[in-house]
Amino acid sequence: MKANLIIIVITSFFISSCNNKTSSIPITESNLTTDNKAFELFQQKCYACHSVTTKSHDEIIAPPMVAVKRRYMKEYDSKEDFVKAIVAYAIDPKTENALMIGAVDKFNAMPKQDFKEDDLTKIASYIYDNEIETPEWFEDHFQQKHKNGQGIGNGRNK
Repeated sequence: MKANLIIIVITSFFISSCNNKTSSIPITESNLTTDNKAFELFQQKCYACHSVTTKSHDEIIAPPMVAVKRRYMKEYDSKEDFVKAIVAYAIDPKTENALMIGAVDKFNAMPKQDFKEDDLTKIASYIYDNEIETPEWFEDHFQQKHKNGQGIGNGRNK
């Protein structure tokens, strides 16, 4: 009887601890999920320029990734097309290949980086599948610049 009571108490303890949202298991390369790896790549490769910590539109050096996602989602219906387009531009970021004309007018084309295509595919898939962090100023700026249903590029894209 005592053994059963001890088993019930121990089982209850483990079940209740499973609901705990924090983990004491350190994150290592071997236990990261694919999404976590993609998020790490996203942070490492994109946020240096596409920062979410800026205080205003005047401080940015590239459009926030949420803006990139919105523009590409508007143009491409499927995940496959979205990912291909993001990867293609990041591999060969020329003005004539740009979808975000207003951003290119303001910031110029993205500088060519030495990205691995596989990493870009993971990043673009992550962007498509997840909510992207938004700078606090972005929504007001977006609404102000997109009153006519078009962006700063005013529909000048291809």
